[in-house]
Amino acid sequence: MSNMNTVAAFEAKTHFSSLLERAEHGEEITITRHGKAVARLLPIEDKNLDKKHLAAAKLKKIRELGIIKNKTEFEEWKNYRREGQK
Repeated sequence: MSNMNTVAAFEAKTHFSSLLERAEHGEEITITRHGKAVARLLPIEDKNLDKKHLAAAKLKKIRELGIIKNKTEFEEWKNYRREGQK
């Protein structure tokens, strides 16, 4: 890979798993395209943010699949939403 904290887009794609591991351990990685910075891979510092993203992903999947068919399922949907707000 290039510089320790700067990686070209092609290299980022090739080494994505190791870049995720580095970010998980607190490192910030800049991804470049044609030498220009276009994105950053950052560690998530707020563990509640993980819950929010997980809840949002579940809600999106429920909405996409049209799963909510009755009141019980709607209550589960509301619980996912509440969980994401914590």
